[in-house]
Order: sequence, then structure tokens, then C-alpha cells
Amino acid sequence: MNWDQLQTILWLRWRLARNQWMRSKGLGAVIAGIIAVGACVMGGVSFAVALLVGIYGLGESKAVVLWEVWCGVTVAFLFFWMIGLLQEIQRSETIDLQRLMHLPVALGQMFVINYIASLFAISIVLALPAMLGLALGLTISRGPAMLLLAPLVLGLIFMVSAWTYCLRGWLATLMSNPRRRRNVTMAIVACFILLAQTPNLYFNVFHRFDNPASAAKSEQVKRQRETRDASHQKTIDQITSIQKYVPPLWLPLGAQALAEGSTWPALLGTLGFCAIGALGLRRAYQGTLQFYRGETGRKIAVRVEVNRTPAAVVAPAKVGSLFLELRLPGVPEQAAVLALASFRSMLRAPEVKIAWGSSFLVPLLVGGSLLFRSSFKVPEAAKPFLATGAVAFSVFMLIQFFGNQFGFDRDGFRALVLSPADRRLILLGKNLACVPVGVLGGLMLLVLSSVRLHPPPLVFVAAVLQLGAILLLAGLAGNVCSILMPYRIQQGSMKPTKMPGLAILTILLCQMLFPIAMAPAFLPPLAELLWHSAGLSALVPVNLILSVMLLAVLALVYWQTLGPLGRLLQRRETRILSTVTVEVE
Repeated sequence: MNWDQLQTILWLRWRLARNQWMRSKGLGAVIAGIIAVGACVMGGVSFAVALLVGIYGLGESKAVVLWEVWCGVTVAFLFFWMIGLLQEIQRSETIDLQRLMHLPVALGQMFVINYIASLFAISIVLALPAMLGLALGLTISRGPAMLLLAPLVLGLIFMVSAWTYCLRGWLATLMSNPRRRRNVTMAIVACFILLAQTPNLYFNVFHRFDNPASAAKSEQVKRQRETRDASHQKTIDQITSIQKYVPPLWLPLGAQALAEGSTWPALLGTLGFCAIGALGLRRAYQGTLQFYRGETGRKIAVRVEVNRTPAAVVAPAKVGSLFLELRLPGVPEQAAVLALASFRSMLRAPEVKIAWGSSFLVPLLVGGSLLFRSSFKVPEAAKPFLATGAVAFSVFMLIQFFGNQFGFDRDGFRALVLSPADRRLILLGKNLACVPVGVLGGLMLLVLSSVRLHPPPLVFVAAVLQLGAILLLAGLAGNVCSILMPYRIQQGSMKPTKMPGLAILTILLCQMLFPIAMAPAFLPPLAELLWHSAGLSALVPVNLILSVMLLAVLALVYWQTLGPLGRLLQRRETRILSTVTVEVE
């Protein structure tokens, strides 16, 4: 290892970070310090709690209880690790190896530094101290043999992080050629989401039990309890039979064996974790070098025979056959062209497709698991609010698109600045580009909730009108945020570039207050509830009438604000251009 090169590059990286903090006038450093201190405090608290549990809670427990506890800890760690993987699906490197390829430096040590930097994740900060504290507590209460749990825990962390680092590098390679691999990447994210929701779907949808309190006789209650216990024991037996072949389960297996007096499973599990982790880290390093050297994505040369026959006359393309040549009824031509172009651009971006897919899957999975539970009963007065909440939640998942409509354009925003299009029509086109996803997601969740709740037809129609009102509110609030607080989105990911601390606080505050802007959509069902509570006629569809009025009023307000917001966009477009086109190192 060349220590001089390493010291120089680390000094350069620190200097770049210091310049970013100085550019943010110290606020970014304060925020980073608060986050770091908070993470350390949470890690210390988890260590102390786990230590006390290991000393006083599990000191005299059976070996099978230890196995269940460590299974729960392992599953919780993997679950939170998977959430972090979805939030940052691509690998972000502390030191960009691509900028060092032309220098005579050892890339291996830079790769190790980037890997070590990737370990500072919130899941590891919380899980690692808790696991080590639990291992130390068991050592104090049950004997020094339990100290072998510490290397077993470190081996598990090493194995998971190494292969995750390799997976992120592979996904970055896929992102480099989005035209061919974007569907594969989206499928991978969908698989992660479904895998994370598997326990929820299993226990709440596919394998739900009837409520014992609803049984008529005590014998039925006893029989259901016995059936539940037998099913639980069968599940444990199935997991026990396959845990030798599932590496993450080696940690609970080693803890159970140590409690029974056998140390070989823990030692073999530690060696297995280290070997599998080293293999994953080696594979990640080889893939990284191949990616930066341009050795991936090779194409096999194919012999092409020259066609001696005269070329056939190509028929001219039919007018209006292209997607961008479509006409939206009732929409000005400039706004329609920009809406179609923005929608096609987002469809071609893999990261946008992943975010849109997540906005569909998450409401469907969460809503389905809640609505299709056997004990789920909703009073009639709450059904209109649930229908409105369903459509509001579907639009809430699209905040990042409505609130930063120019951040995905990046260098393409120059075309909007140089175009002679009316600025209010630019805002209208940007809003229309997000409407199809919002309408489709809202209707899907509304239909799903209607299948379970069976609301009256007028409530369903009112919820559809409220979906339109919510989309108008989202477009209006999104236009204001996009003009006043734009930020650049990194290419190939949904992460914003490094921004000043004040901008981060402002954006977080606006995103937290964004749901408050959706509050007017709940006024029609609230008014209908008050109407019925006052004992007035139930034949008057208050919810439907007020929903029509709300949609009409918001449509008028939205159209009237397009002019002032368009003029504001024209005054600030150069500042927006400098924000969304400049990539901060």
C-alpha cells in the first residue's frame, strides 16, 4: 500500500468536502454534525438496551429462545438494510475511480476506502452495536463461550455489505445502458419490494386467521389456538431444517449451538461468512475495474453480407403516427408538445420508471394488506374519508416529480429557456406529464379499496372528482416549489446533488408541508358527515356536490395562477438553469 498516495487522495477528498461546507456558509456542516451525533447516540442506546437484554432477559433462557431472538434480530437487520438499498439502489463512491484511471495510483486501496465508506449506513449504525451488545450481555450472563457471537456478527455484516456493494456496482453497469437494461433494473426493484412485503402479505392476506373473539363457543377458540400453535411450530421446524443452507441463518444457528455447549457451528459460520464476503468483494472489484476500463457490454462482431438487390422505395411515414405528434384535446399545442416530450423522456429514464413502479407497488401492497384482513371493519361514515385518503396517498407518492419538475431536465432545461413558448404553457405541459401516472395510481388504489369497502356509487364518483382536485393542488404547489427551490437530480438515480444546507432545510420543510396542501380534498366528506350529524336529509349528495364545486374552483384558481407563475418562471429561469445544469463535485 502506497501511504503517500493514499494520504494525498484523502486530503483532496477532505478538501472538496470542506469547500462544499464553506459554500453552504457552515450550515451544511452543522446539519451533518447533528446527523452524525444523532446516529452515534442511537447506536449507543441500542448497544445499552441489547446489553441489558442479554444480561437480565436471556441469561436463563432456553436455546430455542436464543435462536428465535437472533432470528428476529437478523431479519430486522436485513429488512432495514433492504430499505436502504432501495433508497440508494446505485453505488455512490466517496472517491471516484474514473477520475483516477489516468494516474499511476493503486486502485485497490481506493476501492477498499469506498467500500469502508459504504458501511456508514443507518442500518449498520443501529444493528451492529445492538448485535455486539447482545453478544456481550450473553457472554456476561451465560459464559465466555458466547463471545464467539461477536466474530459471527461481524462476519454477517461483512458478507451482506460486500455482496450488496457488488450488486450496486452491477446495477450501475446496467444503468450505463438504459435502453436495453431499464426493464431488468425495474424488475429487480419490484422483486426487492415484493420480497420485503412477503411477511406482511403472508400473515395479513394469504394466511390470516379468524378473530378468536368472534367465535361462538370456547371449544372453537381452543381449537383455533391449537391450530395456530401447530402452524407456528411447523414453520419453526421448516426453518430449522433449511437453516444450514441459508447463510444469514447461520448466526441464529451459531447462537443456539453455543447455548447448547457446541462451538463448531459458530466457528464454521464465521469462516463461511468471511469466505462468502471475500468472494463478493473480489467480484465487486473485478466488476468495477471492467466497468471503468470499458470492458463491459462487449458486442460480438457479426458478418454482414452486402445486399446486391436495389433498395426498395421507402414509403413516407403517416402523418400523426409518432407519439410526439399526438394532439391533446383542449390543450394548447405548445403545452401538449412539452407534456408528451416530458412524459416520453421520463419513460425512457430507468430511475423514473423505478420510482413510478414503487409508487404503484407500495400503495397496492400496503393497502391490500390492510383492506383484506379478516377483522377489517369500517363504519359507513368513514368510507368517504378512506376513499379520499386512498387517492390522496397515491398522489403523495409523486411529490418528488411535482415538487421538482425541472430537476430531471438537467442540461435539457436550456431548450426550455431558449424556446419561444409561453412560460405558463411550459408549466402546464410539465404538470400534464405527471397526470397519467397520478390518475392511474389513484384509480388503481380507489378500485382496490372499493372492492373491500363497497362504498356507495356516489362516493366513488366523488372520490374520482377529488382525485382531479388533488392533482390540481399538487400541480399548483409543485409549480411554486419547482420555481423557487429547484435542485438537480443525479443522472441514473433519484438522489439530488449536493446542495447547501439552507436549501436542504427548505426542501425538507416544503415536502413535510406538502400533505397540508391536500387538506381541501377532505372538506366534502367532512361536510357530508356534519350534514348527516345535524339530522338533515340523507337524500342530498353533499359529498358529490361539494366535490364538483371544489374541482371547478381549483381548476379556475389553477388557470388564473398560471400567468403569474409563468412570469415568475421567466424571471428566475437563468437561476434555475444554473442550478439544474451544474454538477457539484
